[in-house]
Amino acid sequence: MNDLFAGFVEAAHLVLTLDNDLVEISLRSLQVSVIAVFIASLIGLPLGALLAVARFRYRRTVIALLNSLMGLPPVVVGLVVYLLLSRAGPFGVLDLLFTPTAMIIAQVIIVTPIIASFSHQALRDLWYLYHDLLISIHTSKAQRMKALLWDGRRALLTATLTGFGRAIGEVGAIMIVGGNIDHLTRVLTTAIALEVGKGQFSLALGLGIVLITIAVVINLAVHSLSKTERGGVW
Repeated sequence: MNDLFAGFVEAAHLVLTLDNDLVEISLRSLQVSVIAVFIASLIGLPLGALLAVARFRYRRTVIALLNSLMGLPPVVVGLVVYLLLSRAGPFGVLDLLFTPTAMIIAQVIIVTPIIASFSHQALRDLWYLYHDLLISIHTSKAQRMKALLWDGRRALLTATLTGFGRAIGEVGAIMIVGGNIDHLTRVLTTAIALEVGKGQFSLALGLGIVLITIAVVINLAVHSLSKTERGGVW
């Protein structure tokens, strides 16, 4: 019990004094996740809007596939990206394996279906409301998508934050394609796993505190935005 308390005290000290290793790992984790979510949003938000307004033959199949990909096992994503980026793979010449870029690619694959699916669900409801109006004024498909994306911006921000929460807590795919290399690809989740394996619980707890804080902030933001949406404020 005393060892556990001492570990928490040491972890709090590392956080409050902004330990160099803790800050470096935290900033790298944020950098990788923010870039990945930004790219995933550029893909997922327009895709969600397109699925909301467009009607084509295999639309329901695409939506079902997108929803299924939300539960894609991260380790499988990591394995596929590893094979693609390895020297024997088709993109091995780019030498991206065990770099932050490889980690970003893996996170984009994991997060994009989440953002696209959530945005489609939100924009589909808006499309039901605006369908007659947007068609009556002879808007193009691109204009309809733009209108939905703008009016649904709060719901889309919620979808993006949900994706970010998924990305920042990812460990399986990141460990495979990043390698958990010190000062290069070590992020919060992989560092926690490493430090626990080494028996260095103080740093692991400090990193855990940072990760939990980020998760709590994201959940509070999502809850606040969702409450605002239910209140009808856009």
